Parts: sequence; C-alpha cells; structure tokens
Amino acid sequence: MSTIAAKFRARRAEARTRRAVNRAIDNAATPTMRQELMAIAQAHQVHLR
Repeated sequence: MSTIAAKFRARRAEARTRRAVNRAIDNAATPTMRQELMAIAQAHQVHLR
C-alpha cells in the first residue's frame, strides 16, 4: 500500500511543479524571460502544455 501512496504523492508533486512552472511562464515580465523559463523547464524535463 505504501508504494501506491508514494506514487500518488510523487504524481501530485509533479503536477504542483508543472502548474508552478506554467504560472511562472505566464507571468514572465518579458518575452526573453519567458523563453529562458521554457528552456530551463525543457532541460529539466518538466512537461509543458
């Protein structure tokens, strides 16, 4: 049962991170900052839209 709970927690943490990255990209002050955030996210394999 603990592996199921661990997978669930990991999935929720990944979703939280993905939402935070998407929010940061949406709220980026400049297009250059937006591009930098997207490049960093892609390098870290964060799934984007």
